[in-house]
Amino acid sequence: MRYPATLKPEDGGYVVTFRDIPEAITQGESLEEALEMAADALLTAMDFYVEDRRTVPPPSAAKRGEHYVPLPPSAVAKLLLLNEMIEQRVRPIDLAERLGTTKQQVTRLLDLHHTTKIDAVGDALAALGKRLEMATAII
Repeated sequence: MRYPATLKPEDGGYVVTFRDIPEAITQGESLEEALEMAADALLTAMDFYVEDRRTVPPPSAAKRGEHYVPLPPSAVAKLLLLNEMIEQRVRPIDLAERLGTTKQQVTRLLDLHHTTKIDAVGDALAALGKRLEMATAII
């Protein structure tokens, strides 16, 4: 998942915004710093979606002049799990029962800053009738 970002020159630096994720706003003194800060702002904004149990919108195609900012693969897997739980109206306690674990374990599965084995996210998706597949892309 790569989200398009707009970098607007302002006051000797750049202000970064994401049209798909309006909660993510940041800035940097240089283009490189702005893009680095953008990655952090994007991941931080995703925390709001997890906390509020809101569906994360898919990234749209970049428009002319926009830069793609990727999310870490572990966060992508967890956000896919979140979206599937919301779509199926499955609460963390319900998923915990399906997995034979605790609600706290499911909460950790959705925590974007908690290190989680990818297999655990795959197992959770399987409990929802989905399969996690990964592919490589050379860009």
